[in-house]
Amino acid sequence: MIKVIVLGAAGRMGSTILKLVKEDPDLKLVGAVERSDSPFIGDDASKFGGNQGIKIAPSLKDIAQKDAVVVDFTHIYSTLDNVKLAKEIGFPMVIGTTGFDPDQVEFIKECANSFPCVMSPNMSLGVNLLFKLVYETAKVLGDEYDVEILEIHHRMKKDAPSGTAVKLGQVVAEALNRDYYKSAVYERKGLIGERKKEEIGMQTLRAGDVVGEHTVIFGGMGERIELIHRAHSRENFARGAIRAVKWVYNKKPGFYGMKEVLGL
Repeated sequence: MIKVIVLGAAGRMGSTILKLVKEDPDLKLVGAVERSDSPFIGDDASKFGGNQGIKIAPSLKDIAQKDAVVVDFTHIYSTLDNVKLAKEIGFPMVIGTTGFDPDQVEFIKECANSFPCVMSPNMSLGVNLLFKLVYETAKVLGDEYDVEILEIHHRMKKDAPSGTAVKLGQVVAEALNRDYYKSAVYERKGLIGERKKEEIGMQTLRAGDVVGEHTVIFGGMGERIELIHRAHSRENFARGAIRAVKWVYNKKPGFYGMKEVLGL
C-alpha cells in the first residue's frame, strides 16, 4: 500500500484528491497539510473528504516520511520550500502547482536529482493528449499558420495565463523551433501593426466558475483548425494526480512529466 500526504488539503484540488485517496484500496492517507494560518489546522481530514483520524497539520516538515508520496497543489513559494525538504529527506513528490518562472522550474529540476518528482501544469489524460496533438499539428502545418491560444478559468484563479496554456505555447514553440519567451504575445491593444509571423498569441479570460477550457487555433489563409479541451470537473485532474502517485512511488530520483506517467 502506498502512503500519501496531501498538501493544500482544504482547497478545491486538495479535497478532491483526499476523496480519491480514501476510495483507492492501493493508497493510504498518512498526512494532510494546510498553511500555518489556516482556520482548519487540527480539523479531521474527513471534513474535507479524507480518511477519519488524520488531523490537518500546519507544516509538511512536521509529518514528512521518506516513503510517503507528497501531492502538492499549493502556491509557488510553498511548493519551493517543500521541494527543498524533499531534496533533504528524499520523499517522492507529485507537483501540480502552476505559475513558476523558468529559473524556479530549473531549481526544481536540479533538486529532483535527489528525489523522484512528477510535475505537470495539468494532469488530465485529455490535456496531455492535447499537448501531443498540438505538437504534431504544429509540425505538419509549420510557419504558414498563425497560432493563437485562448484559455478560460474561474474568477478565483490567481495566475495568468494558466500553466496549461503556457505549456501549450511551449509545445508549439518547440515544434516550430521558436523561443517561447520571445514569441509569446500576451496582450494586443491600439495600433499594433501587422501580426508578426513568429508570434504565439496567449489570451486569458476569467469568469464565474469555469473549471478550465483551452483552445489552440491554427489560422491559415482560407481555413482554420481548432483543438479544444474543456474540463467539466476537477476530478479529472485529480485522477491524473492519483495515477502519478502510483507511478512515481519507488521510481529513481529524477524530474518527470505526465508524458512518462501516461506513456504518451
